[in-house]
Amino acid sequence: MARGADGFFEAKQIDGRWWLIAPDGSKFISKGVTTVLFAQDKIGDTNVSPYGENNQAKYGSEEAWRTATAEQLLGWNFNTLGAWSDAKVSSAAKEGKRLAYAPICDIGSAFVAEKQKGAAWLKGIFPDVFDPDFEKFAHAQAAKIAGPLKDDHWLLGWFTDNELRWGPDWRGNEELLTMFLALPPGTPGREAAIALLRQRHGDITKFNDVWHVSFQSWDELEKSGAVKAPFQRKAVYAQNAETERKENEADPKRAAYVGDCEAFLAEMAERYFRITSAALKEADPNHMDFGCRFAYVPPQPVVAAAAKYLNVISFNCYSADPGRVIESYSVFGKPLIIGEFSFRAEDSGLPNSRGAGEKYKTQAERAAAFEKFVTIGLRDPHLVGYHWFEHADEPKEGRFDGENSNYGVVNIHDEPYKELTDAMTRVNRDAEKLHGGQ
Repeated sequence: MARGADGFFEAKQIDGRWWLIAPDGSKFISKGVTTVLFAQDKIGDTNVSPYGENNQAKYGSEEAWRTATAEQLLGWNFNTLGAWSDAKVSSAAKEGKRLAYAPICDIGSAFVAEKQKGAAWLKGIFPDVFDPDFEKFAHAQAAKIAGPLKDDHWLLGWFTDNELRWGPDWRGNEELLTMFLALPPGTPGREAAIALLRQRHGDITKFNDVWHVSFQSWDELEKSGAVKAPFQRKAVYAQNAETERKENEADPKRAAYVGDCEAFLAEMAERYFRITSAALKEADPNHMDFGCRFAYVPPQPVVAAAAKYLNVISFNCYSADPGRVIESYSVFGKPLIIGEFSFRAEDSGLPNSRGAGEKYKTQAERAAAFEKFVTIGLRDPHLVGYHWFEHADEPKEGRFDGENSNYGVVNIHDEPYKELTDAMTRVNRDAEKLHGGQ
């Protein structure tokens, strides 16, 4: 079936600016809120959701909450349910209007949980995309999650995963290459890493020289355990390009090591995006692929691979000013969507001791930060959507990972933050004009 008019959402460049095109043919900027759930965020590892308990008392049923929440979000001029939201909220209409929705397929993270027995997001375990089972799993996961929704005209597009690790970050200082070299001998990902090193260095003595090791042969390396990184680098988002250039020029061995790491990233990214894109297209040829919601701007080979396969590149951004981040992605010439951004305020009464993003004194300052962020973003011709994280505040006791922050557009009593929602209503109303340059 066709995308665009009388079909499904698509991305289209018009007069040098990217837009989403709605099924009725109109220009569409995706203005969303993530995690719109009746019982959002349980305390720690319990089954207690303060927000859910308050909703039960207030509405009496999930259906009543869905209707009220859809009307509220539409009233604030939002038009999309972001990741992790209850898709049934999309079915509630107000004056003929409905919310589109953008789910997550969790291809990589589900593979990590099932096959590698780990946690992709929480622990930063990257799926072994070299394992033949990954491709089979990707197609099965897409068929299970995306297949049943392929004919839904209100589905905006698919995120394949959330915030995969692409190098040293808050989850650890290891490069993915050294992480894969630490896998058990015979693991497909470890064999792929060693094959790349053999290709790049040829002689084992050259590898030894760069990596500060003393293997007698490639066979010995294959049978060994983990290989210690010869150099340590800062988290990807903390690296300075000029500093990196100078350090690599000063030490050719460091430059060779960094080249190894980036070459491996390029192979991983190519396999990840090729496989997940093909799996989604097979299961659901009607909807767009937004990719894996980058947590930070990854090395250039990763974004290049993403741009090769995705309809829209998705990324999360917790900067007060998204301009430089957007620019880093826009050079690849694809439309962009911000899958998450947010700000917190100290007057909410929440600890705000765990979580990303800027903190402000008051809700008024928080509302102003929202307006500044979105206005800057929409001026870029590549940005076609922005999704606020998240619908309700996190519990003060902390959710599963300890986050306890004022991210909500409503508090745990389902009461809106008026300064914020007033700003959202105004900015959302004008989003298409802002993006069009008016």
